[in-house]
Amino acid sequence: MKSTYDPAGIESRWYTIWEDAGAFRPEINPDGEPYSIVIPPPNVTGVLHMGHALDLTIQDVLIRRKRMQGYAALWLPGTDHAGIATQNVVERELAKEGISRHDLGRERFVEKVWEWKATSGNRITEQMRTMGFSTDWTRERFTFDEGLSRAVRKVFVSLYDEGLIYRGNRIINWCPRCHTALSEIEVEHEDEVGELTHIKYPFAEGDGFITVATTRPETMLGDTAVAVHPDDDRYRDAVGRMLLLPLLDREIPVVADEGVELEFGTGAVKVTPAHDPLDFEIGQRHGLDQIQVIDTEARITAEGGPFEGQDRFEAREAVRHELKKRGFLERIDEHHHSVGHCSRCGTVVEPMLSLQWFVKVKPLTGPAIDAVKDGRARFIPKRWENNYFHWMENLRDWCISRQLWWGHPIPAWYCDECGETIVAEEQPETCPACEGSALTPDEDVLDTWFSSQLWPFSTMGWPEETDDLATYYPTSVLVTGFDIIYFWVARMMMMGLHFTGEAPFADISIHGLIRTPDGRKMSKSSGNALDPLDLVERYGADPLRLSLIQAAAPGHDVPYDEAWTDASRRFGNKLWNALRFAVEHMEIRHVPADGGYPDDPGPEDAWILDRLAAVTAEFDRLFDEYRFSDAYGLLYNFAWAEAFDWYLEMAKTPLRDEERAPATRATLGAVLRDLLKLFHPAIPYLTEELWSELGDGSLLATASWPTPPAVDGPTSMTTLQDLVVRLRRFRSEHQISPKTPIEITLSDPDGVVESWWAQHLTALAGCTIVDDRQEAGGAMSRVIAGSVQAFIPLAGLVDVEAERTRLEKAIGDTEEDLARSNAKLSNEKFRDRAPAEVVAGEEAKVAAANERLAKLGAQLAELG
Repeated sequence: MKSTYDPAGIESRWYTIWEDAGAFRPEINPDGEPYSIVIPPPNVTGVLHMGHALDLTIQDVLIRRKRMQGYAALWLPGTDHAGIATQNVVERELAKEGISRHDLGRERFVEKVWEWKATSGNRITEQMRTMGFSTDWTRERFTFDEGLSRAVRKVFVSLYDEGLIYRGNRIINWCPRCHTALSEIEVEHEDEVGELTHIKYPFAEGDGFITVATTRPETMLGDTAVAVHPDDDRYRDAVGRMLLLPLLDREIPVVADEGVELEFGTGAVKVTPAHDPLDFEIGQRHGLDQIQVIDTEARITAEGGPFEGQDRFEAREAVRHELKKRGFLERIDEHHHSVGHCSRCGTVVEPMLSLQWFVKVKPLTGPAIDAVKDGRARFIPKRWENNYFHWMENLRDWCISRQLWWGHPIPAWYCDECGETIVAEEQPETCPACEGSALTPDEDVLDTWFSSQLWPFSTMGWPEETDDLATYYPTSVLVTGFDIIYFWVARMMMMGLHFTGEAPFADISIHGLIRTPDGRKMSKSSGNALDPLDLVERYGADPLRLSLIQAAAPGHDVPYDEAWTDASRRFGNKLWNALRFAVEHMEIRHVPADGGYPDDPGPEDAWILDRLAAVTAEFDRLFDEYRFSDAYGLLYNFAWAEAFDWYLEMAKTPLRDEERAPATRATLGAVLRDLLKLFHPAIPYLTEELWSELGDGSLLATASWPTPPAVDGPTSMTTLQDLVVRLRRFRSEHQISPKTPIEITLSDPDGVVESWWAQHLTALAGCTIVDDRQEAGGAMSRVIAGSVQAFIPLAGLVDVEAERTRLEKAIGDTEEDLARSNAKLSNEKFRDRAPAEVVAGEEAKVAAANERLAKLGAQLAELG
C-alpha cells in the first residue's frame, strides 16, 4: 500500500468496475424487497453545483446502504429537457454564428437542440459518475424521450377530457425578453427599494376623491374600478359611486371586495384586471372589463391613449409627470417591495392577461392533502407539512403553456373550417365536428414541470403496465430541498394520486440549502459559489461527500466551510494509515466479507466488539430517521477515538501472545471490515480500495450490511482509559521522558481493577504496578480515575526541591495575573466602558487562573 491516502489515484478506477459488475442494478439482489428512489432530474443544460452534491450524496448513502441490506434497490437517473433553459443555451450558440432561431425555422431549430443535447447534454451525468453516485444507468430516462412523451400526452388528454385542463384568458407571468409565460419557479423575487405613488381619483359627480397607492402607476391606464374592503367605514358611502379615471376620464365604479387589505396604503386599491392576479379575481367577482394596456413587448397599447408605444418604465415616469401636472398626484413615498425577475434573463416579469392553457387544481389538491394527513406520505422533518398544506390550500390554477419551440408540444389542433378544438394523443386526420382536414396545431409547448411532475411513474414505464412499475412504484423516498416542495413535490403528489391511485413516495426527506459559512446564499452573481468539481480536484470526491453528509441535518441549511472537507480528507488519511498498519504490520488479510465474529474474545476484543455492536445499532436507528449528520458523526468519533486511538494500540499486546493472537486478529479484521462497510455509503471509493487490501477479493459495494452481535464487554474499560490518560498527563506535566519507566501502586477500594490492566498500563502509559493496592511512603503524587487511585513515588523521577521551586514560582506568577484581572473587574469604569467581549475575556482569565491555582496547589501538596 502507498504510504499516504491519494484520492485522485483511487477514484479514477473503481466506478467502471462497479458498473461492469452490475453493482448498481436492483437485480444484484434478485430476492430482495424492492426499494426505490427516482433522482430529481437535473436540467440537461446543467453542471453539478453544491446543492446537487448535497442532494445526490444523501440519496447515494440511502441507496448504497439499502443495497447492502439486501434490498432490490433501484436509484433511477435521468435529466430534464428544461424548456426555456435549453432553448436559451442553443439560441446563444446560434447568436455566436450571427443567426437566430427564426432564421432557421421551428423544425430546424428543434433539430439543432437535439444535436446540442447529443454532444453537450451529458456533462452533468459524467460529473455524477465522478462523484461516485451509484444510479442504475441502464434505466436512465429523459423527460423528452419517447416513453415519457407518450405519458405526457396521455395525461394532458385525460385531464382535458375530465375538464381539469382548459384554455382561457387569465393572468400569467410574462417575460418580455424570452417572450413566454413563466412558471412561479422561473420567477426570482428580489427585494428592491421602489416608490409608492398616491393618486387622487375624483368622483364623477360631486366633490371629493379617493386616494389609491400603487407601485406601478403605468397600469392605472387599464383600471376598471377602485376596490375597498366591505368593513372599511371610511368608504361605506362611496361604494357604488363612480369615479373618473385620471388622465383618461373613463368612469369606473367603487366596489366592495374582501380581497382588499384594510391596512395597505389608504385602504383603497386600483383594480387592473388585465395586469394583476388579485385584481383579475376581483374583476371576475364583479364583472369588470379587462383592459390590456401593456403588450408582450412591455410597451403601452392603444388603450393607453397618449402613452401608446412607450416602454412600461418610460410610461411610469410620464404618467407620474402628467398626474402631477394635472393635480392628481398626492405624494410619492419610498417603498420596499419584492419584484419578480425572469430567472433566465433577469428581465422584470410583467403580469398580464393572456390566452393560455391551465390546469384546474382544486379537484387535485384535496387528495394530495389527505395523503399526507393520513400518513400515506410523510414529510421529514414533519414541520414542512404545514408549508405544504398552506400552499396546497391557496393554489391558483396553473398555467402550463409556454411560447417556446423546445418542449412537449401541446396535443391540441384547431379546425380552420369550423374553429373546433381537438385534443388527442395522436395527430388527428380530420375534424370530428365537420370532418374538415385543414387542422392547425397549437404552437405552444408545455411547461417543463408538466412532464417532471409525472417523473416517479412515467420513468417506470407508465402508462404501460411494466414490471418496473409494478415492482418499484410507489417509490420509497424522495430527497429534495425545501425550495421545490411547492413546484415539484406537490405536483407529483397530485398527479401520482390521480393517475395511479397511490402517493408517489412514502417518505419526503427535506434538506436545506448550501450556504456560505456566514449563512449567505451561494450564487454566481455574488461571486461566492463553490464548484464541487473544483473541491473534488483539491480534496477528492469522498472527502467532499463525507463533509456534506456530516452536515446534513434534516431540514436545516448547511453553512458549508471548505475546512470541513479538508478535515474529512485528513480522516481518510487516518483510516488509510490504520488499515495499512493492520495489513502490513498485524498481518490482517483475506478477511471474509460476510464472516462472523470471534467466539472467545479477550477483554480488549470483547470491549471493542461490544462498542461496535452498540454503535452500529445506534447508527442504524439514526439513519432510519434520516439523521445522517448524527449517524456519521457517531461513526466518525467511534472510528477515530475508540477503534483507532484505543483498540488498535491495545491490540498490539495480545497479538504478541500466541494463544491470544488468533482471537484478536479475528476481532481486528471484523472491526475494520464492519467500519469499511458502515462508511462505504458515504465514502465508497476509499472504502472499496481499502477492502481490496483487507478483504477476500469481493466487492464491498455488494457486501452485506454489518449486524454485529451484542457482546458482554468489560465494564472497567472506561476507568482504565481514564487512568491511562491521567498518567500520560502526569508524565507530560512533570516533563518525564516517555522512555522512563514509572512504578505505581494502586488503591482500588471498589475492586474495579482487573488483572489484564497491567499489560496495558505498561504498554500505553509506561507504568508498572509494583505493589498492587498498597500505598508507599515518601514524596508521592496521586492520580485519580473514578474510585481507583494510582500513587507514584517521586524519588528518582522528579527532583523534589527543583519541582517545588518551579511550582511555587508558577503559583506566584498565576496569582499576579489573577490580581491584575480582579483589579480590572472591580473597577466600575472598566465594566461600564469596556466592550462586553473585553469584560468577558477578563472574567475568563480569572476562571482559568483559579483553575490553574487549584491544580498547582494540589501538585505542590503532593510533594510533602
